Amino acid sequence: MGGCFPCFGSSNGEGSDVKEVTKKDSVKEGSAAQSHHVSRVSSDKSKSRSASDPKKEPPIPKDGPTAHIAAQTFTFRELAAATKNFRPECLLGEGGFGRVYKGRLESTGQVVAVKQLDRNGLQGNREFLVEVLMLSLLHHPNLVNLIGYCADGDQRLLVYEFMPLGSLEDHLHG
Repeated sequence: MGGCFPCFGSSNGEGSDVKEVTKKDSVKEGSAAQSHHVSRVSSDKSKSRSASDPKKEPPIPKDGPTAHIAAQTFTFRELAAATKNFRPECLLGEGGFGRVYKGRLESTGQVVAVKQLDRNGLQGNREFLVEVLMLSLLHHPNLVNLIGYCADGDQRLLVYEFMPLGSLEDHLHG
């Protein structure tokens, strides 16, 4: 059975142990040269951790799998400051994967939506980084863009552009 993104290969583990993901870097007007950015994501099942023990996962090296992700990295402290320490008045919504807060990045002043993933979830470092990689490569006018992420300690957060008109769910069911 194929995955949600057929261009990223089969989700059933068949085939090669390494999948390639290619992204064209943005090209400025007037520039004739285009470059390609290739990231390799290993799918070696022997190295993946068991979902029952998230504490045994090795730390992410600074030059490791995050080296080729286009999204910006944030510290937990930066995102806590942006959301006023995740105050309830900044809470936009809550779902099965975690809570979403409205925040303002101190470095740029940009208003963002910060999704704080549930720390008790079954997603590990490898799965989180693969998701961040795919989201950073996925751009469409009808989708919210991923700005960055945080993988600081056991915290997993995603930073998206803020949509002031609310969620799709609000428009469909509101």
